[in-house]
Amino acid sequence: MCRRCYSSHHYWVEGNDDEGRKESVVVVMGATGTGKSKLSIELATRFSGEVVNSDKIQVYRGLDVTTNKMPVVERCGVPHHLLGEVDPAAGEVSPATFREMASRAIAGITGRGRLPVVAGGSNSMVHAAMAGSYYPERSPFAADWRWRRKRRVGALRYRCCFLWVDVDAAALAEQLDQRVEEMVAAGMVEELGRYFAAEVESDAGELRHPGLAKAIGVAELREYFRGEGRGTAAAYQAAMAAIKANTRRLAEEQVRKIERLEEMGWPLRRLDATATVTARLAGSATEQAEAAWERDVAGPSSAALEEYERQIKNFYLPFGTNV
Repeated sequence: MCRRCYSSHHYWVEGNDDEGRKESVVVVMGATGTGKSKLSIELATRFSGEVVNSDKIQVYRGLDVTTNKMPVVERCGVPHHLLGEVDPAAGEVSPATFREMASRAIAGITGRGRLPVVAGGSNSMVHAAMAGSYYPERSPFAADWRWRRKRRVGALRYRCCFLWVDVDAAALAEQLDQRVEEMVAAGMVEELGRYFAAEVESDAGELRHPGLAKAIGVAELREYFRGEGRGTAAAYQAAMAAIKANTRRLAEEQVRKIERLEEMGWPLRRLDATATVTARLAGSATEQAEAAWERDVAGPSSAALEEYERQIKNFYLPFGTNV
């Protein structure tokens, strides 16, 4: 694959920082299970980028299966930042702290002449990282957010290309149920068994990992491993049902938050991955699902990013320039 050769100034555009410039960032958004990680890797591969994780649970080290971290072998050599880097015993990462962490990661990537691709489903973290001004007490996701319009809540810290991977709710719900089963097959229950065993031995007990412990699966399987119904089939089935229900509920909340950011004026480009998910659920040939993905998601995303590049002053280089 041909890649373009960039120097550091290619990912800066005119803005309002100390040198009159603003970094350029691609942000891949969407509910859990829609294909954000896949798209972020494809874009980073095509456009000489590096991925910055914006999932507030995946930022912690540990529980890789339960938190559904992208395996290293599937990252195609693309560098990932803020993915499993934080010691979960160090305390919970707040959106304000994440804003600074993401800022350092983005600056490092642009400094290497590469494109930052921010990807993850935690929209509170995305908002904190991308907002021009950030005040923790003024959440755009609060019920009274509308009064803040006069405060330019839609202003951005970076020059952003927002890509929203969306899937029909019914298809996504079925996809998420299937994904939970795949995670179980990949060893999620065994992983959590080891986690709870270490929890028993820890002086801090359940409080040892305030952030990581919020991963879906931890609370739901605690009864199976440590409660009165320990080891019973009934406790296991109840845990699985709860994990699926809470995962679907999370996806619904993620979509609501994305819609709120769109209402604020963030320029989101929606990409419909429903056909891809439907093909996979129907057991269609891999080629059919991939064709739908290229047609509806990957292709339009690349086109949007190419247009985005053309709009950035002193950014564009001819296609096919080899590194």
